[in-house]
Amino acid sequence: MKPVSITLLALLAISASAETVLYKAASVHQVSGPTISPGQMLVKDSRIVSVGKQVKAPKGTKVVDLAKLDLYPGLIAAPTSLGLTEINAVRATRDDSEVGDYTPDVDAWVAVNPDSELIPVARANGIAHALVIPMGGRIPGISGLVRLQGWGVEDMTVGKASCLHIWWPGMSLDARPKEQLSDPSKRKSLDEQDKARRLQVTYLDEFFDDAEAYAKAKASKEKGFSVVPAWEAMLPILKKDIPIMIHADENRQIKTALAWAKRRDYKVILSGGRDAWKVAEQLAGEKIPLIYHHVFSLPAQNHLPHDTNFRAPGLLVKAGVKLAIGLRPGSWSASNLRNLPYHAAQAAANGLSKEEAIASITLRPAEILGVADRLGSLTPTKEATFIAVEGDLLDIRSQVKRMWIAGKEASLESRHVRLYEKYRNRPKPN
Repeated sequence: MKPVSITLLALLAISASAETVLYKAASVHQVSGPTISPGQMLVKDSRIVSVGKQVKAPKGTKVVDLAKLDLYPGLIAAPTSLGLTEINAVRATRDDSEVGDYTPDVDAWVAVNPDSELIPVARANGIAHALVIPMGGRIPGISGLVRLQGWGVEDMTVGKASCLHIWWPGMSLDARPKEQLSDPSKRKSLDEQDKARRLQVTYLDEFFDDAEAYAKAKASKEKGFSVVPAWEAMLPILKKDIPIMIHADENRQIKTALAWAKRRDYKVILSGGRDAWKVAEQLAGEKIPLIYHHVFSLPAQNHLPHDTNFRAPGLLVKAGVKLAIGLRPGSWSASNLRNLPYHAAQAAANGLSKEEAIASITLRPAEILGVADRLGSLTPTKEATFIAVEGDLLDIRSQVKRMWIAGKEASLESRHVRLYEKYRNRPKPN
């Protein structure tokens, strides 16, 4: 008997594992197309083949009847510190910040802990992918898009280089009199403060100027040229292969950042955007996408209505801004990422259409991050990453009952579920 080659065995294993499945549900929310109710979705291996009311399936197709459940695309959380932090009060469990102001060669996905207890908690409420970002400096590094299921960080990572991140310097001025400051000796005049904030933008320009000079030296093959990892990491950004995500909230920050990006002709994404509604027309006109983090933040000024940030997403979308909704990155929000649908729901209750609210946590982040060809909606050729929900996704009373990531069913068990079962079955007193 002839030995079977390892390659042949691998091919046989792949063909054996690939299967065709027909999912029947109460509704299929395509997001990029109309909702089909009742709906069926045919999946082959990890890809969606067809969607409709009555889908023709080949012989031997496995049928999964989800009865009264609704199908939605898996949710995308961006940006986040998920996987980089565990317990906010325990410094040893946090790996979300870098040392130094300019570290563009840092890859955030490398540090993701695939065994984090927070990942299953987020997954249990429908979050299938997360844009994991570095923090800590002016340019702390490059983010990576990870799926919330996989054997090890390499298997989980979908995109190893999604965005370069810039935390824009503060542009506000402190006009309070010396008597009101906690340390009057540190008070600076308005001219000194203005000079300091302008200097921060100058440092950014100098950094990018140096990066461009490095790129030119490398291209010209100058004698004595030596490779520098930090500048190597900047090359895809200078070529516009990777966008820049600018984190800015205050009105003057946003305006300064947009002017800088326009002057240098860089492709940028705005993240945070607390005051973005004030410059909505500019964002729309310059086609700057926004990941909005402040649905549940308090208004920045006392004179603003209490629902300012509730209404902001609706105002931005009405103006023509491509908008995704997320939570602010950091340790606190990593443990609360499961609440992402309710941020979108609050915006939907205050002017954002329900369709756009669902898109803001599925299709829009996929478009902004350049992965809409495979994620974010339930249409043919897309990856079969979806959730089965008992009720309306935006209703806090609804529950995610099942989830599939790239065609494979994911566990919805989490520490919360284990603790619930443990104490539900505690011994009862005699």
